[in-house]
Amino acid sequence: MAERLSHIFLDHSGDPSEFTSPSTGGGKDRIPRRDRYQHSTMLRQSLDTAWQTARKTAEQRTAVSLPTKQGIYLEFESAPEHDLVTKSLEDRKAGIRLLNVQTIPVQDGSERTMTLATVYIPAGKEGHFLEKIRRYAEEETKKSGKPKNEKLINSIENVRLAVLGSFWKDDPNLMPGENDTWCEIWLQGDDEDTEQSFRIIAHQIGIDVQKGALRFPERTVILAKANRRHLGELIEAFEVIAEFRCAKETARFFRELNNRDQTEWVKDLCSRLSVSGEPAVAVTILDTGANNGHLLLEPILKDDDCHAVDPLWKKTDHDGHGTLMCGVAGYGDLQGALESKGKVEINHCLESVKILPPQGENNPKLYGDITIQGVSRAELQEPRRSHIACMAVTSKDGRDLGRPSSWSAAIDKLTSGYDDDQKRLFIVAAGNVTEPGEWQCYPESNLTNSVHDPGQSWNALTVGAFTGKTRLTDPALADHEPVALAGGLSPFSSTSLTWESKKWPLKPDIVLEGGNVARGPDGSHSEQDDLSVLSTGYEHTKRQFDFINATSAATAQAAWVAAQIQSAYPKAWPETIRGLLVHSAQWTEEMKRQFLNSENKTNRAKLLRICGYGVPNLDRALACYRNSLTLIAQEEIQPFDKKMKSSGYRTKDMHLHELPWPMDVLLSLGEAPVTLKITLSYFVEPAPGEIGWKDRYRYASHALRFDLNNVGEDRETFLQRLNAAAREDGEKPDSSSGSGRWQIGSNGRDQGSIHSDSWIGTAAELATCNMVGIYPVIGWWRERPWLHRWDRRARYALIISIHTPDTKVDIYTPVANMVSIPIPVKGKQ
Repeated sequence: MAERLSHIFLDHSGDPSEFTSPSTGGGKDRIPRRDRYQHSTMLRQSLDTAWQTARKTAEQRTAVSLPTKQGIYLEFESAPEHDLVTKSLEDRKAGIRLLNVQTIPVQDGSERTMTLATVYIPAGKEGHFLEKIRRYAEEETKKSGKPKNEKLINSIENVRLAVLGSFWKDDPNLMPGENDTWCEIWLQGDDEDTEQSFRIIAHQIGIDVQKGALRFPERTVILAKANRRHLGELIEAFEVIAEFRCAKETARFFRELNNRDQTEWVKDLCSRLSVSGEPAVAVTILDTGANNGHLLLEPILKDDDCHAVDPLWKKTDHDGHGTLMCGVAGYGDLQGALESKGKVEINHCLESVKILPPQGENNPKLYGDITIQGVSRAELQEPRRSHIACMAVTSKDGRDLGRPSSWSAAIDKLTSGYDDDQKRLFIVAAGNVTEPGEWQCYPESNLTNSVHDPGQSWNALTVGAFTGKTRLTDPALADHEPVALAGGLSPFSSTSLTWESKKWPLKPDIVLEGGNVARGPDGSHSEQDDLSVLSTGYEHTKRQFDFINATSAATAQAAWVAAQIQSAYPKAWPETIRGLLVHSAQWTEEMKRQFLNSENKTNRAKLLRICGYGVPNLDRALACYRNSLTLIAQEEIQPFDKKMKSSGYRTKDMHLHELPWPMDVLLSLGEAPVTLKITLSYFVEPAPGEIGWKDRYRYASHALRFDLNNVGEDRETFLQRLNAAAREDGEKPDSSSGSGRWQIGSNGRDQGSIHSDSWIGTAAELATCNMVGIYPVIGWWRERPWLHRWDRRARYALIISIHTPDTKVDIYTPVANMVSIPIPVKGKQ
C-alpha cells in the first residue's frame, strides 16, 4: 500500500525583483488614410449638427419643465475593419467621459465589423473636439511633420448624437418596446450621490426602480422597470447613463419525486456517521432553501445555519432543488455512502441560503446583490468558519458569450475581497442544455450552447458536467440507450467554445458527474433515474431520496471536494483550493476521443473550452506519494508602482521561485519519462463597464503569468529572457521561451485568472528546470490610477507537481529534507 503524504507548502519562496516587460512589438492600429481638409470639414459639420439638435431638444424640454441633462452624448464610429482610437476620446480633467465601446457588424451583408464609442461631453466643453479637428487641419507636429491628432481624427469615420441603441449592450431583440421590462441601468460613477440623483430623475420620469444597487469601479448598476420611451427619456435627462441591459431571469430545476421509502437505508448510514462537532469548513448552498429535518441533513445542517435573503420567504425548501444540492454537497457520492459498510466521516457542515422566492414567477432581481447578501448572511452567522459558496442557480440563456454581467462581476467583486480584503471561494454551475430537441444533436448542441450567467465569472470555479452513467436497469427501457458514452461530456453541459477566445476566461474550469440522457428507438430523448445522481429528497416524511443531474449535481460535488481539501489543509487560501481542483483534473480518454482531433495546442485549447481541465481527482488534490510530489507556494506580489521621475505608472515586481528540486534523483533516472504540471491561481478585481475591454478599461485589475526555465538555462539567462529590467542596455536574451514543450502553451492557457499546463519529458531534462517566474500583466489598477489601487498587493497560489510512473522512485523525501519538514503519513491507500 502506497503511503499518502502531505503536499509541501513552501514558505516565502518567491524572490522579488523589479520587472519590466520585454517589448513584443505588438500589432499596429488599423487607421485609414484621409484627405485632412475634406475629412476635417465633414467632422466639423457633423459636430455642429449634433450640437444644434441637442440644444434645440434641451430648450424644448426646459420649456415644459422636463428634466434635462447639461451636456451631450455623442457616438463616434470607426471605418469598417479599422480601429477607433477610443482612449483619446476621453479627457477626465475636462469632464469628457468614454461611456461604452462596442464592435458591431457592418449592415451591408458582409462579415465586416466597425467600432462604436459613446462619449459624454458636458456643457461648456463643446469646443473640445472642434479644437482637436482644427489642429489636425491646420497644424503639424515638430518631430514628424504629420498633422496633429492625426491618429485620432483619421480613425473617426463619423460622429453623431447618441441614440438608445448606443447604450443598449444586450441582444437587440430584448430591447423594451411599449411595455415595461426589467432592465439593468449602468451608471457612470460608483458613489451614492450618483445613485440618488438617478433615483430622483427616474421618479420624475415615472420609472419603477428596484431597491438596492451594485457598485463596481466607476459603475453603479440599478434595476428598473422601463419601456423604450423611458430609456429615451433617461438619455435626455441624465448625464451619467453608461449602458442599458435586459435583466436576467434564473433557471429553476424541477423533477418529479420518486415515491420510494428508503428510511432503513438512511438509518443505517446515520448509524455509521462520524460528524465533526465544531466544523471549521462550511459549504454555503445558495438555492431554494433546505429542509434540514431529513435524517441525513440534520447532523450537518443546523437550524441556525439556514437563512433566507427575504425573511418573508421562510427558510424551508419550496421545490426540492436546494435540498438535493445539500445531499450531494454533504455526502459527495451518497449512493456510495449508503452501499458502503464502513464509517463515513464528515468534517464540514452545510449552510443554506434561500435566494429564490417560494411562490409565483421570479420577479427579476439584481441577482448580484442577492448573491452578495446571501453569502454575507452565512458569514455573519459564523465568521470563524471557512465558507465555500456553492450556487447552481443560473440564467436561462448564454447570451453574454463570456462578457461580464452585473451578476458575474458581483461574484468577482465578492471573491476578490474588493470591499473587505477577504478572499472567498465561490463555485458556480456552467448552466445546462435542457431541450430534448437539442439532445438529438449531441454533442454538437453542447458546443453551441454557451455557459450561462454567472458562469463567466473570472474568479469563480465554474463547473460543467461529464458522465460515467450508462447502465439502464429498468426493464421498460430495454430498447433505450444512453446518449453519451462513459467518460464523455454530459448531454446537459454548456461550453464556452462560441466565446471570443483571446478575451474571455476558459470555462468551465472542471467537469464532474452530471448524469446522462436516454435515447429511445423512436428518436425521443428523456431523463431517467438510472442515469442521474442520488441525493436527499425534500419531502422526507414521504420519501427519503430523489435524483439530481446536470451541472447542478456537478457543482454540488465540486463543493464537496473543495470542502475535503480545505478540511485537510486549513491554512490553504481560497485561491489554492480552486487551484488544487484544477491542478488535479485530467481529461478522460472519451473526452479526448470526442473532441481532440489531433494532439496539437490548438485542439487542446479547444478541448479546454468544452471540458475545462477535465475531471478532478480527490486523491491527487489531497496527497502526494513517494513518486508524485506537489509543491505549493502562497505569495503576495505588487504588480504596479508609480514611476519615480514622472507622473506615470509602471509594472513593479516579478517573483522568481528557485524550487527545492530532487535533481540527483532525476539525473539518475536519465531517459525515464516524467510529467511536470504547473498551476497559477489568483483573483482579479472586476471593472465590468463595457468600454472596449482594453487600454485603461480592461476588466481585470491585473493579470499574472508563469514561465519555467529551459533545460540547462541558468538563473541569469532565465531572468534576462523574462525580464527586460535584468538586461544591460541593448542586450537581448540568449534562449527561446521553450513554449514548444507545453501541452497547451501560453496562447491557450493565459485567459482568465487561473492558468494550468503540463509537459512530459525525460527526468534528465527536468533535472535543471527548477525555476518558475511569476510576472504581472497590465490591468486597470495601473491604467486607472485615479482609483488609487495602483499600489495594491495581489495574492497568488502556485502549484507545481512532478510525477514519475515508477512507484519505486522516491522524489518526495529529498525535497522534504531540503525544506526541513517531517514526512507525515496521511493513511494507506
